[in-house]
Amino acid sequence: MNLVKLIEFLRLRLKTVVRVCVAALILLVAGDYFLVDKSEAHLPIEGRLPGFWALFGFLGCALIIILSKWYGHAGIMTREDYYEEPSGPGPEPGAQAQEEAAHD
Repeated sequence: MNLVKLIEFLRLRLKTVVRVCVAALILLVAGDYFLVDKSEAHLPIEGRLPGFWALFGFLGCALIIILSKWYGHAGIMTREDYYEEPSGPGPEPGAQAQEEAAHD
């Protein structure tokens, strides 16, 4: 099956896809609660909270995404014309570095 056709098929049935994913999540958490032995849990909360590792993983991924977006906007991303020549009068690129080298 063509990937584009598969994506279009799933997009047209978005409510069904969401319901299937939520049902799968509920089944996984129920399986964790009823089928996994919690007597040798590493953390006390791990034994008491069903789906702890699923929640921990989700919150960890969300935190990574939020911090990455913040870091990207804080310093990595720059305007599109960053490497273009300046259009008006002003110091040449690298002129400040040359002046600093002359003072040393």
